[in-house]
Amino acid sequence: MDNKLQELLASMAEAGRRPVSDGTPAQARAQLAARKQAPGRELHQIYDDAVPTPGETIPVRVYLPGPDVTGTLVYFHGGGWVMGTLDSFDNVARELAFHSGARVISVDYSLAPENPYPAALDEAIAAIEWAADQFSSQPLAVAGDSAGGNLATVAARKVLERGTVGIRAQLLMYPVTDSDTSRGSYNEEPPVPTLLSAAEMEWFWNHYVPDVASRQLSDVSPLRASSLTGMPPTVMILAEHDPLRDEGLAYARALEEQQVPIELSLFGGMCHGFVGLAGVIDQADEALQLGGESVRRHFLEAEEVLGSANMT
Repeated sequence: MDNKLQELLASMAEAGRRPVSDGTPAQARAQLAARKQAPGRELHQIYDDAVPTPGETIPVRVYLPGPDVTGTLVYFHGGGWVMGTLDSFDNVARELAFHSGARVISVDYSLAPENPYPAALDEAIAAIEWAADQFSSQPLAVAGDSAGGNLATVAARKVLERGTVGIRAQLLMYPVTDSDTSRGSYNEEPPVPTLLSAAEMEWFWNHYVPDVASRQLSDVSPLRASSLTGMPPTVMILAEHDPLRDEGLAYARALEEQQVPIELSLFGGMCHGFVGLAGVIDQADEALQLGGESVRRHFLEAEEVLGSANMT
């Protein structure tokens, strides 16, 4: 494990961080909210908005890196579907906006166990469709880390199946892709406790999808989808010391086998959740730069294709 990361994790444990599985959702949320972030990057404009739905509106925060943008990136934060707010992942959204040159829309979806599956997924789909309608003249992509990566890729498949939105790329950072916790990466012992353990992942599953049988559904475990053909080009960022590493690798292979362009980067020495440590851990900054620049490239390629089509 990276020395600086190992020291940081050890200091977090000494300061009182405990596995979320030791407490309640409220305690887990409070612990995440108390985690200090590095000062966020300055951007051109940041404002709050809301996605209208037949029920309650879905809060979102819009990040503009400049007066002109390359496209729209809809971002879903991590937190095991149980914790996380717009504020607790503000640094990730800022970095993605800066490096992609895109309008980043961070979605404050409803959390479990108060709102179990499929509430967050339904809201993710609504947010993507709303963003596509609001900014229809520009290309759109989706992004997410951990549980947010799960929501991003499942929602992308659902809107593509509906034919409602064209998605140019998906950026998946150590996504949850399967409910099977028997893979080898779940049994590896890191040098110090990290930001996700097998017990914590089981705790998250119990809150998000309490019905164990339903965890086999492809809308919960996207690796189990009957077909991934037609999914958008994928940029995947994984961490070496992560229980979800092997299912991420399996999802990357499944996409590649069905001719989906895939760019895979495995960050050695890192643990699950490391991109949230941007500004503190160098590899977190590198990963967000890599992801953001990849999205920018896909957007520019889409504009070039559109420009060529208009000329003919």
